[in-house]
Amino acid sequence: MSSTPETLDALRDKIIAHPDFILEDQELMHALIAANERAMGANIVDLRGIAMKRLEARLDRLEETHRSVIAAAYENLAGTNQIHRAILRMLDPADFENFLKDLGTEVANILRVDYVKLVIESMQDEEDTTISKLGDVLVTAKPGFVAEYTQTGTSPSGRVVVLRQIEQGSAKVFADDASFVRSEACLQLEFGRGRLPGLLVMGAKDPQQFTPQQGTDLLAFFGGVFERAMRRWLS
Repeated sequence: MSSTPETLDALRDKIIAHPDFILEDQELMHALIAANERAMGANIVDLRGIAMKRLEARLDRLEETHRSVIAAAYENLAGTNQIHRAILRMLDPADFENFLKDLGTEVANILRVDYVKLVIESMQDEEDTTISKLGDVLVTAKPGFVAEYTQTGTSPSGRVVVLRQIEQGSAKVFADDASFVRSEACLQLEFGRGRLPGLLVMGAKDPQQFTPQQGTDLLAFFGGVFERAMRRWLS
């Protein structure tokens, strides 16, 4: 169906009145540029058109980067809030037994991990120590276990954080649940001068939850707060 002169005039008037309607429509602009190139013929190289295409490609990349940065910012904010909530919950208990209980339940749920284990090195026989009877969250080990388990040695700052994917967890740390663990976050802990180090291990059934490519700043901060809370109970 052909357009009448009246319809074309009305369309022309609308375009003149609102030219930005076409300028902001990417598909319309592409159609106009293509029509202009056809009108010029095959023997003419439109350098302006080539430049426009390159600018459009660069703009598309910038927009994609912009979206990625915003998504990362939101994810980081969500992670920060999550760590803050876990810290507040961790500081609530008035005794060490409830502190450990909350660590394996409420704190683990907030952090969305399947298992949380606290490993403390001890010179005493593991079977006879009172500390080993405070629940399944607490694990005692011989001196040197932390450095061996993380395979990073000891750190003067106590801020070593290891994220890794594993075929299954350590039976020493996760006991009967070891076969379900597919990734873990290991936070080395320093409890003060003269004390043996410790290790906070977060285990996940999801192999993608903890990977070496992820950032560790928030977990390092959580580990620092956890150290200070533990020093209160160990004093």
